[in-house]
Amino acid sequence: MHGTRFARGQWQPQLAALAAEFPTTAVDLPGHGSRSAEPWSLDRAADVVAEAARDLGAGPAVVVGHSLGGYVSLHLARRHPELLAGLVLMGASAATTGPLTVPYRLIAALVGRLPADRLTRWNDRLLRRLYPPEVVAATIADGYAFHTLPIAWRDVLGRFDAASLAAVTAPVLILNGARDRVFRSGERSFARACPTARVELVPGAGHLANFDAPAAVTEAVRRFARQVAEAR
Repeated sequence: MHGTRFARGQWQPQLAALAAEFPTTAVDLPGHGSRSAEPWSLDRAADVVAEAARDLGAGPAVVVGHSLGGYVSLHLARRHPELLAGLVLMGASAATTGPLTVPYRLIAALVGRLPADRLTRWNDRLLRRLYPPEVVAATIADGYAFHTLPIAWRDVLGRFDAASLAAVTAPVLILNGARDRVFRSGERSFARACPTARVELVPGAGHLANFDAPAAVTEAVRRFARQVAEAR
């Protein structure tokens, strides 16, 4: 599951490599990508992921969620626990409660007031400057869900903290970019809350770890999926 404003193309660097070994898919969450016209809701987002897991026809799935998608995956664990064989929580081990959420509420409000075409040009330039085309071409082609960002953030803020992992019985990998100081800020408390969780850092990577270090993220997910498969 992709992060804020992106769509399924975010996983372009990982999909082909993992699909050679596992039944693999990526989804567009409501209000993003091919579902751009669909209203956002956290319940519907979790249901979309559940439908994708069932469509793979391989039983319970290893679910990988980045940022917004990571919080959706925690909601999936509450709503459809039977579908979860393992969880990779990437860039989503910061609590969305408390005073630290104030800047994000302000950013969400600001994004809702800026022209989408201006934000699109800025995002395209940034991604092209930072990453090679084979990593970000699909993300750029998908476009950006700026119209959904304020709604999705308001839905997520105030709802998740370390206790959100307490009821997860499936194996959990908390996978963070080593330089992602904000979204890995709660990784220790998240790991302590779940006896099946462990933390792994991607060296040199920031919040967009699968763009910063595509091969390292692919390999971390592959190792975890193999471990889950061997244990079942």
